[in-house]
Amino acid sequence: MATIANQPRCDVCGNKLVKNGKNSAGRTRWRCKNCGASTTVSRPDITAKKQFTSFHRWATGKQSIAELGTPRSTFHRTTAWCWQVQPHLEQTGEQHRYLMLDGTYFNGYCALTAFNGKHIIDWQFCDREKIASWTHLLQGMTPPQIALIDGNGALESVLTALWPDTKIQRCYFHIRQSMVKHLTLNPRTVPGQQLLALTRALMKVSTKDEAANWSEQFIHWQSMHEVTLKERTYAKDRTASRPTRVKPHQTWWYTHIGLRRTERLLHDLLKKDHLFQWLDLAQPGELLPKTTSPLEGGINAGIKEQLRLHRGLTPQHSMALVRWHLYRYAENPKDPWSFVQRHHWAEKPKPKPRAEEPIGPAVYGQHFSWGDGNGIRKGWGGRR
Repeated sequence: MATIANQPRCDVCGNKLVKNGKNSAGRTRWRCKNCGASTTVSRPDITAKKQFTSFHRWATGKQSIAELGTPRSTFHRTTAWCWQVQPHLEQTGEQHRYLMLDGTYFNGYCALTAFNGKHIIDWQFCDREKIASWTHLLQGMTPPQIALIDGNGALESVLTALWPDTKIQRCYFHIRQSMVKHLTLNPRTVPGQQLLALTRALMKVSTKDEAANWSEQFIHWQSMHEVTLKERTYAKDRTASRPTRVKPHQTWWYTHIGLRRTERLLHDLLKKDHLFQWLDLAQPGELLPKTTSPLEGGINAGIKEQLRLHRGLTPQHSMALVRWHLYRYAENPKDPWSFVQRHHWAEKPKPKPRAEEPIGPAVYGQHFSWGDGNGIRKGWGGRR
C-alpha cells in the first residue's frame, strides 16, 4: 500500500498516511485520514543496507559467520545478492613518482595490482600474467617515473611498449631468489661462492659509489671466470650423466648452467640499467624503494590471508572478496553502500524451472497395459 518514503501514500485514495501507533510486532501502523485504510510500511532499502553492512564486515574482516550472530543459512540466503556489488576505482590522471607492479594467484585466477607505496591505483583480474592482461591494466594509467617489477617478461615487454620513458627497477628480493635458485646457499665451486658473495653485497648497496664499486667487481669476476662460464660437457663422454634439462638429440651442454644463468641475469640487468635506478633517480634526501615487498608482503599477503579465513568460496566469490580487499587500500575510498544499486537487492534471482522427470518406464504410464500383469486373469488359481 505504501511506497519507500517517510511520507507514504495510501494505495486506495492516494492521500498521505499518518502514524497511528504500533502493531503487536512493534512496527509503525499507518492510517489514511481520508478513507480510513490502515497498513504497515516496509523499508526494503533499510533491510538491504543492514544485510550489505553485515556482508561487508564479514568479507573484509576476520570474523566468522557464527561470530556475527546470524545463522549460517540465514546469512547466505539474505546476503546472496551482495556478491553482485563490485567496487571500482576512477583514474585521476595523476603521475606517480613510482609504481610497484605485481600479480598474485588465487583459486585459478591472478590479480594484477598497481601500488604507489601507500595506495592501490588499479587492479585487473586474469588467468595469468601475460601481455594482453598487463596491457589492459596499464593502458589507461598515467606513466610513472619509475616502475618496480619482479622480472616478469610479459610485464617488461608491455612497459617498454606503453611507457618508453618510464625507468624500470628490478626488485632486489626477486634477484636474490633467483640467485638462491641457481646457485643454492652452498655452492660447491669457487666461482659460485664468489658470485653468491657478490649477490649478498648487492643487497647492502646504499650509495652511488658503492653501486659503481659493485659493478666493477662483477665485471672483474666475469673476466676472471670467462673460461669456466663457457665450459661444456659432450654427450660422447660416457662418464657424464645427461641432465634432465638436456634434450635427447643434444650433443653438448654447458657444464655450469646455474652459474651461467646467474651471470646472465646480472649482466642483462646492468646492460639494461635496471639495477640502480633507485639510486640514480633519487632526489637529495629521498629514499626510493628497491623491492616490491610493501606490495607483496602487505596487500598481496593480505589477499591470501582473507581467502584462508573464508576458504571454500567459489572462484567468482573469491574474486569478489579480493576486489573488496583491494578497495580498502584506495586513496579515497567511498562508502561501500554507494556502489549498491536498487536492482541489486530488489530483483531476486528467479529459480530455474525443473523439468518433469518420468516416474518409471513407459509401461508404468497412465494407460492400461496387458504387459504390466494387471489385467483380468482367468483359470484355476489353486485350492486347499
